[in-house]
Amino acid sequence: MNKIKYLVYFLIVILGLTFVASTKAEGFDPNNIIGDLEILDYSTMDLNDIQNFLATKGSYLATYSCPDANGITRRAAEIIYNAATKSYDCDGAILSDNPTDEERNLKCRQVTINPKFLLVLLQKEQSLIEESSPSQKNLDWATGYGCPDSGGCNPRWQGFGKQVNSAALQFRDYLDNPQFYTYRAGGTYIFTNPYGTISQEPVTVTPANQATAALYNYTPHVYNGNFNFYKIWRRYFTKIYPDGSLLSADGEAGVWLLQNGLKRPFLSKAALASRFDVNKIIKINKSDLDKYETGAPIKFAQYSLIRSPRGTIFLLVDDKKRGFTSMPAFRKMGFNPAEVVNASWEDINYYADGANLTATSTYPTGALLQNKKTGGVYYVMEGIKAPLVDKIFLTTKFKNKKIIKVTPDELDQYATAKPYLFGDGELLKTKDSPYAYVISGGKKLLISSDKIFNSLGYKTENIIIVPASVLYLYDVGAPITEATVNNEQ
Repeated sequence: MNKIKYLVYFLIVILGLTFVASTKAEGFDPNNIIGDLEILDYSTMDLNDIQNFLATKGSYLATYSCPDANGITRRAAEIIYNAATKSYDCDGAILSDNPTDEERNLKCRQVTINPKFLLVLLQKEQSLIEESSPSQKNLDWATGYGCPDSGGCNPRWQGFGKQVNSAALQFRDYLDNPQFYTYRAGGTYIFTNPYGTISQEPVTVTPANQATAALYNYTPHVYNGNFNFYKIWRRYFTKIYPDGSLLSADGEAGVWLLQNGLKRPFLSKAALASRFDVNKIIKINKSDLDKYETGAPIKFAQYSLIRSPRGTIFLLVDDKKRGFTSMPAFRKMGFNPAEVVNASWEDINYYADGANLTATSTYPTGALLQNKKTGGVYYVMEGIKAPLVDKIFLTTKFKNKKIIKVTPDELDQYATAKPYLFGDGELLKTKDSPYAYVISGGKKLLISSDKIFNSLGYKTENIIIVPASVLYLYDVGAPITEATVNNEQ
């Protein structure tokens, strides 16, 4: 019997460790579950969006109607929309039996909150977004409002309409009046039973913002409640961005480059500004950024000179390292030894190997060469020339780069590659097209509507107008639709 007990205990421990590891692997940070801006943005969905979302999920709520908080029968989608955008906190004000909006505006404070937040709450508390046949109890206590862990739900708040409205008002009050509640941003709290029955190991939480603190005030559990909220939010409403995107989370420092599905942090302003236009940084929600695993950091500025522990000096160009074969080669190219920075093997190994630099190497950082006879311009790098098929490249990508005129014989020394193209992350369109493309993975992806363009945080001033002949050079990738952005395919 003791052996059996020991085996059971061993299995519980293993399951607990597996659970903890899996939660960490999903990027869950109990200190920063959702941002303040995310919970407050009530413009994310209109009434039709909510109705379509419920229908897409096969929710019972898609066809459900019931009294709202004021006793007026409405569709569930309308109740959710109104609670998010048209709720009123009257704080004891005396209203008529059927107050008008004008009367409410005079005597009450209008309250708004993100409708996406309410949808996630409905799924977290009673699985109502994906449930096709919920019980009446599930509907009556849809958001868990007025139902403490100790038991005994207060009948005053019974009913779907009251539940949704009260939850919206409650969370807004958490944000507007944090001084009245237990958990606040910046405070430190210990949760003694964060994993339910799986583990009793305490977890210390310091909410990074008031939205995260609000979640703990509503559900004072780390994993039993708030990890579930995080998973649902991430599954429902985090966006997918194409490779090449420059991302920065609202309310947080730092910029990240999406590359091969990973987010790569820039460790210095020089590393960022020497490679990209900072005006193309997209501000996104923290949960959208959390969706991606972290890749290798981008530590050094473009064209940095670094020295390995073995003494080899490398020139960094894009994501490649080009080693100097000798100090004479280094000196011949006019580089300054004082600019060389010592680097660890860990830093160096992030970069792929490029062509070595010898005393006879030319244009180590790349050059624009123009054929004196034909006028054609080429971008030359590592012994290869790529033709520029249109002047748009000279006025955008290479607008500050000097053009060197050379003879046809000199150009013949370089192998010819495919035409030079804009890289990942660039927004391109032709003059007469209503929609833009984003380049990702070397392909052009059509952004299929203005709504999607705006929802991804793109700016029209960053679109490059190109001739059709340039767009034609790209292979066609899958268009960016609402389904692909929301990871529904």
